[in-house]
Amino acid sequence: MTKREAVLAVADASKTQTYIPAAFFMHFEPQYHEGRPAVEKHIEFFRFTGMDLAKIQYERKFPSDPGVVSPKDWAQVKPLSRAFFEPLLEAVDGIVQTLGPEAVVIMTLYSPFMCAGHVGGPERLAAHMAEDPKAVREGMEIITDSLMVFVNACIELGVDGFYHSTQGYEAGRLAHPDLFHECVKPYDLRVMREINARCRFSVLHVCDYHAPYDDLSPFVEYPGTVVNCNPIVGGRKMSGAEIAAMFSRPFMGGIDRKGPIGSGTEEDARRVAREALAEAPSPTILAADCTIPPGSPWANLRAAIEEAHAWKP
Repeated sequence: MTKREAVLAVADASKTQTYIPAAFFMHFEPQYHEGRPAVEKHIEFFRFTGMDLAKIQYERKFPSDPGVVSPKDWAQVKPLSRAFFEPLLEAVDGIVQTLGPEAVVIMTLYSPFMCAGHVGGPERLAAHMAEDPKAVREGMEIITDSLMVFVNACIELGVDGFYHSTQGYEAGRLAHPDLFHECVKPYDLRVMREINARCRFSVLHVCDYHAPYDDLSPFVEYPGTVVNCNPIVGGRKMSGAEIAAMFSRPFMGGIDRKGPIGSGTEEDARRVAREALAEAPSPTILAADCTIPPGSPWANLRAAIEEAHAWKP
């Protein structure tokens, strides 16, 4: 079984999983964010660790707009053309051409809400949503249109899908939960349903980088071949099997990104991998709950991946 076959087989409920794919991701130094240097660093990382799923890091944040000072200003946000994304698209093209024949290649994608945070600042965005959600939605439409320019370009270049990172329902993030359903979720679903219709493999990543969650249920209807998230929800650790059942799809994860995988020894990494594998549902992909901290030893990631490949489900 090739790496591509192993990852794609995770979505096939008719097959018994006999090989557990694994992958970990991290941001690289700024000199490796775009163009050929990004291509070479992603390939080096993929080859060194022996992972099964190639994920391209998104390093092209939407430009900050100092003109967004009140809710009505969101309607004036400037749309982005493909030219804005070209330095990153050059990296996408090179990585797909090199790794695509042997592995599933997905592109990291921040949600429209996260991109709007880049434009106006996350705190200001939340305040404006509370003050005048209808006005902010006009800007969300423009930002979603711009994001779709990038999505379409990536699909044209041959990515297998996306690692769609979403936020907005964290505990206390917005003034009222209804704002998530009014100003965040519709734009997430617009992007993700288009991806789901055109791509063969994508990861739904519920990101807790900003704050933890008390409830994951608002994301259950989001598309995605597998689900990846921090299992600590409402102060309780959910099992991978619970998360898989909740989302009606395979679970990808099992390892705490802030734990020994990044700060311990290779043997520590092997130990936490074995612990995660012993509790993992089937099918599964061994991974962390989010991006591994920069500077984490690549050898630790390779060690954990080797444990997954040697594991007998």
